[in-house]
Amino acid sequence: MLELKNICFEVRDDSGAAAKDILRDVSLTVDEKCFVVITGPNGGGKSTLAKLIMGIERPTQGQILFEGRDITGLSITERAQLGLGFAFQQPVRFKGLTVQDLLSLAAGRALDVNSVCGYLSEVGLCAKDYVEREVNGSLSGGELKRIEIAMQIARSPKLSIFDEPEAGIDLWSFQNLIRVFEKMRETIKGPVIIISHQERILEIADRIIVIADGRVKAEGAKNDVLPQLLVDSGACDFYKGLRI
Repeated sequence: MLELKNICFEVRDDSGAAAKDILRDVSLTVDEKCFVVITGPNGGGKSTLAKLIMGIERPTQGQILFEGRDITGLSITERAQLGLGFAFQQPVRFKGLTVQDLLSLAAGRALDVNSVCGYLSEVGLCAKDYVEREVNGSLSGGELKRIEIAMQIARSPKLSIFDEPEAGIDLWSFQNLIRVFEKMRETIKGPVIIISHQERILEIADRIIVIADGRVKAEGAKNDVLPQLLVDSGACDFYKGLRI
């Protein structure tokens, strides 16, 4: 489904002279109907990798294949048209745009109230309280996260990417978010990639990929990778205070 071959990404300072490696020779595959969590310490390159897959950034070297097609040079729009979906770490707010409007845009067609209610119910929101709400500052971080997930469900992409969905939300919203992802894991049609360092999210993965210092440090089935993460001395420091 998705294959990354020898991906490298570097950034240069303002003078353009010095380069810093963010990702170095990253290769991995994501199969159909696989629930993948990419984890690792902050600054290791996780979110950059997600942006490269979606086309928000372009790799310095390497190749990205989706369904056997080379998409390395394609734009965000072209990748979205092929079926890639992306949920930002900080969802965008749209003053003047209602939740119904936003879900209709995601679905690519005008949705009636019943359809919108169905999608909102899937993410645990009381539909009648949100259909006509504007997607603005009146919504909490947890509400925005769930609406963004509802957008992904309405759009039904072939591949869904979520960049640190737990960022900036409270404990109550996080518990609801876990339930939404557990349900999505059971019903989603295509593979899901989540960038996260929360143990609760790691526990619902089929496969875990660990990115640190710009490289793939470990990858495999959850039952093989997660126990080592939790006992390794470096990983224990990494997870300290993050379990919810």
